[in-house]
Amino acid sequence: MRHPARVEYLLGLAVLALIATSVLTPVLRSHAQGINQATAQPAAPINSLPNPYRSVENWARMPDGRTWGSSAGVYVDPAGTSVWVAVGSDLPPILRFDMSGRLLKAFGAGMFVFPHGIFVDQEGNVWVTEAQGKDGKGHQVFKFSPEGKVLLTLGKAGVAGNGPDEFNAPSAVLVAPNGDIFVGDGHGGDTNARIVKFNKDGKFIKTWGKKGAAPGDIDIPHTLAMDSRGRLFLGDRQNNRIQIFDQNGAFLDQWSQFSRPSGVFIDKNDTIYVADSESESVSKNHDGWKRGIRIGRVSDGVVTGFIPDPVEKATGSSAAEGVAADPAGNIYGAEVGPKRLMKYVKK
Repeated sequence: MRHPARVEYLLGLAVLALIATSVLTPVLRSHAQGINQATAQPAAPINSLPNPYRSVENWARMPDGRTWGSSAGVYVDPAGTSVWVAVGSDLPPILRFDMSGRLLKAFGAGMFVFPHGIFVDQEGNVWVTEAQGKDGKGHQVFKFSPEGKVLLTLGKAGVAGNGPDEFNAPSAVLVAPNGDIFVGDGHGGDTNARIVKFNKDGKFIKTWGKKGAAPGDIDIPHTLAMDSRGRLFLGDRQNNRIQIFDQNGAFLDQWSQFSRPSGVFIDKNDTIYVADSESESVSKNHDGWKRGIRIGRVSDGVVTGFIPDPVEKATGSSAAEGVAADPAGNIYGAEVGPKRLMKYVKK
């Protein structure tokens, strides 16, 4: 027995389903990726914004006879009372300065091949990544007390790998307010390209990311920061962008308006500071963008200020690679090539 009315009804439902799919699929895809095209790929390099800061050279004072090494990482403790720096040196490479630039503490001698990323958690503990491996050392993340006692070690000394308890050139570390630990694992070449998450005790939770350029892919996870909403900002350096994830690794957005991110810092007011130390020098894929520190708002991704690299032409890393800010709004730039720590104060 035939049922013409029923057949027409089913055909109508099929047509409606096709229409709904064609309309909603792009919307859902856009929502899933969360990409704001205006920030994902700016129309032109952002180089000409006002510079509201003046530089203060030789702010941080070394003891007599000690010179600066290459400085990749800098962080201001949550209390705003100390500036911590990681430098390349055979001498103790983890340095603590007071806000006047006086050296208070130095530790970690003989522990590192290449100390790189540095972070200070809410309890004042200092986290440092070791981004190379040699002679049974390296490829690890250390948690120190403010006095320099080792409280926790992640990774295997001198072993490069991609297992849950291994790293290959970890560049950055960040600790969330709940104690979860995030490591940006990799520093280009044949190293890793992922984020690894642990609980507060160092127990592996998960990892995400693979080498590539698509949304969610990573190529040099060089720096990490977190905003007041708990979103994770990754300086995906070789891809010339910041990627934004939730704490479970879901991709939320990507920003390119802050140039090539070597360092990212977000203060308690959700002001974002991004250091570009490689455009038109080390980088061969980011012409037109000037090196320096770009300042902006997390709320809408707008860049509001720019501290340019005073060196117009460079072939190596120049200007700040690591960046941080204190509660007064002063900015600190750790420089690898020039081997110094710069301070910038508002004019």
